[in-house]
Amino acid sequence: MDLTIGVLGFVAVLVLGILRVPVAVAMAVVGLAGGAALGGLDGILYLSGTLPYDAVSPYGLSVVPLFVMMGVFAGRAGLSRALYDVADLLVGRFRGGLAMATIGASAGFGAICGSSLATCATIGKVALPEMRRHGYPDDLAAGAVAAGGTLGVLIPPSVIIVLYALITEQSIGALFAAALIPGLIATLYYMIAARISARRLPRRRERGGETGERRRGGGLRLLAIADIVVLFGLVIGGIYAGLFSPTEAAAIGAGGAALLAWVRGGLKGGELRGAMVETALTSGMIFLILIGAALFNYFVETSGLPQALVGAIAAAGLGQLEVILLLVAFYLVLGCFMDSMSMVLLTVPAVFPLIQASGIDPIWFGILLVTVVELGLITPPIGMNLFVLKGIDARLDLGVVIRGVLPFIGADVVRVVTLIALPQVVLFLPHLLGF
Repeated sequence: MDLTIGVLGFVAVLVLGILRVPVAVAMAVVGLAGGAALGGLDGILYLSGTLPYDAVSPYGLSVVPLFVMMGVFAGRAGLSRALYDVADLLVGRFRGGLAMATIGASAGFGAICGSSLATCATIGKVALPEMRRHGYPDDLAAGAVAAGGTLGVLIPPSVIIVLYALITEQSIGALFAAALIPGLIATLYYMIAARISARRLPRRRERGGETGERRRGGGLRLLAIADIVVLFGLVIGGIYAGLFSPTEAAAIGAGGAALLAWVRGGLKGGELRGAMVETALTSGMIFLILIGAALFNYFVETSGLPQALVGAIAAAGLGQLEVILLLVAFYLVLGCFMDSMSMVLLTVPAVFPLIQASGIDPIWFGILLVTVVELGLITPPIGMNLFVLKGIDARLDLGVVIRGVLPFIGADVVRVVTLIALPQVVLFLPHLLGF
């Protein structure tokens, strides 16, 4: 009976999510109702007073608002334009070069920002008008921006990776190291997809004197992102070298991004207040989801659903590969209806015991999970990045955007196969650095 209630509760959260009920509210309501059904009203009333505090009080969570603040200040600093200019300098002369530059700029901005939605929105405001000006069709332009935005989830620092590390009690540094090579592979695969999608375009022609101007201005463009490279190297390199903890690195990153925003004139007028408000709202949203997840996870654990799942897999005699493929299929379907953070917080507490029981490396699985979740951000019908693009450019038709992301979804499928077939791609750097 308890197991049936647990399954019904999980289905209820999915249905409420499809009905556009905020996932934090859905998980909290189902968690409270299910907990009352299983443990009685008095018990769940007591836990509703303690679990929310326990969910958001751990010191490790302080890294979340700091990385969010780092991303907000990076956006205010105008780093997206500088990164886009440099990427355009490097690959813009090729057929489809502006789409490839958009992918490269998204990777660079994602390395500072850590948020897919913010990367998509910020780069999109720069890249979409530029690609239109050079005659790119809307489907290719929108597909490049939407897909490039997902790199903010994978390339460290990443809020999703931090949350996975905290939930599963894994090393944030090890996961950041594990994500670096897959992040570069993702960028390469997306560029290849953009190149293939642009085969119908003519080779880009430089207008009067533009080639000379690009070459003469190349040094200045590279110099313009030197501070960005230094900041990224300080934050991520400091973690890898063991110079400071992830929380200290996040604080340095937030302070460095604020300094860049101030030097670049991005904090004039009320911009500082706006940045702090945006940081508070985004962090509050994340912590509210954490509270809802804590209430729901208590209910799921009380129902015995995770233990039953592990037992069913063990009884079926499934090997590691079968378990991995089953989970990948599950997350691909779930990604069509839920956002990435909700998927991680909702499912990882139930799925992780299965990962441990199957002997799957938790660091490797974390990167595979983030990769599949990342794919969900551009998967119809409600991939979040698709709607972000529609929000920043009302002229874009949603059908056109969906058509544009299909080649990049294909690139993601190839990437998932690569990670499964070659796990050393993920684990090489953490082992090299001694994590």
